[in-house]
Amino acid sequence: MFSFIGSIIALIAGYIIYGAIIERVFGADENRKTPCYTINDGVDFVPMDKYRSALIQLLNIAGLGPIYGAISGALWGPAAFLWIVFGGIFAGAVHDYLAGMISLRNKGANVPEIAAKYLGEKSRIIINVFAVVLLVLVGVVFVNGPAGLLAILTPEVLTKSVWVWIIFAYYFLATLLPIDKIIGRIYPIFGAILLIMAFGIGGSLLFQGYHIPEITLANLHPKGAPLWPLMFITIACGAISGFHATQSPIISRCIRNEKEGRFVFYGMMIVESVIALIWAAAAMSFYGGIPALGKVLATPAGPSGVVKEASFGMMGAVGGVLAILGVVVLPITSGDTAFRAARYTIAEMIKLDQKPIINRYKITIPMFAVGIVLSQIDFNIVWRYFAWSNQTLAMMVLWAGAVYLVRENKNYWIAAIPATFMTAVSITYIFQAPEGFGLPTSVSYPVGLIAAAAAFLYFYFRTRPLNTGIKLEEIKNIVEEKI
Repeated sequence: MFSFIGSIIALIAGYIIYGAIIERVFGADENRKTPCYTINDGVDFVPMDKYRSALIQLLNIAGLGPIYGAISGALWGPAAFLWIVFGGIFAGAVHDYLAGMISLRNKGANVPEIAAKYLGEKSRIIINVFAVVLLVLVGVVFVNGPAGLLAILTPEVLTKSVWVWIIFAYYFLATLLPIDKIIGRIYPIFGAILLIMAFGIGGSLLFQGYHIPEITLANLHPKGAPLWPLMFITIACGAISGFHATQSPIISRCIRNEKEGRFVFYGMMIVESVIALIWAAAAMSFYGGIPALGKVLATPAGPSGVVKEASFGMMGAVGGVLAILGVVVLPITSGDTAFRAARYTIAEMIKLDQKPIINRYKITIPMFAVGIVLSQIDFNIVWRYFAWSNQTLAMMVLWAGAVYLVRENKNYWIAAIPATFMTAVSITYIFQAPEGFGLPTSVSYPVGLIAAAAAFLYFYFRTRPLNTGIKLEEIKNIVEEKI
């Protein structure tokens, strides 16, 4: 219990202290005009208040990952808490902040545009294809999950297939129409449901006598699966996720003041980490131990079964329905903006102005035709690759952020250190995993470490930074000021 409460306190403290350091290093300027004013097109570049922007950002980035990923990652035991906390504060939130703020400084540019500018023109094609495929897959996969859960809660006539078509229809409208017409209006309702789910499950853990194991570095996985790097890939969105970098530019086009970036980008990643922490703790404690959790996850229901049983078991019939609806909200509100971000990216690739609605139709209709076809395919194997691809994209965005900071004469270490770590995670995983090269740890571990060291050395000697920007004395002053 103390580890769980301490982890939540650490995440909040991380936002207050380290978030302030990141903002100072970046140099957020409240007097600088943002793209929502300089480009305002009434479609994608639309000024929105800080709280609405933050809510949309949270719902955009928090798909099934912080719940399903955290539940699956709980198999390794309380070590998952450490990755969620430290990953969220020093990697995920930094990644999201830099992705959003660098996009804002570059007129709301998407990830491929940013990568081309800071990692070289050759990276544009790779990341363009990578991002579009990833986004469409996310949108399609985030149809089936919520459709299945909604079918459980509704009359038999509303089958999973019916819900798939309803959700696709919503995605189509959300992709096509101006951001403030649907997304900006319906998300506050979704946000309320999400908060009920998080506070309901979290409160049940604290006040219903569940035993939450204390933090240990021991690997408690029932099948003995290696903690490194499998846990760091499994718990993606709750700690760091490259998918977030495809979503942050959506809100960078709506932020009215650069000082809002810390709350919107850094803060919402911390909130997502809290959600992941709650579900990891629930998974470890609801069944009375990790071995029992492993047996449930081994059934066809998988994480969905855990969500259903834990929601009704901890919150009762009415609360359980609201909790499941909270889980449904997350993938739907990531799926819609995944398709929207794919439209942005394709439009940038072919240089097609998105203000005329006919131009939006030209991209949206073919994209959804592909999505509907893909929704009929079994994504079990593809989804395994998605987990790795997700973290690999995060690695690339962090390296782009590090180069940006070097060019701006800022402290690049805040991005370079997590980028190096994520390089080790991604390379080790693809060499070790069955869906990768399937090599033993005696080979994959040293290869991952060598690759990470090589990536850092290449970055360092190519950039040759003149100084580290913010000094240690300044960091000390910020910490003392916040404490």
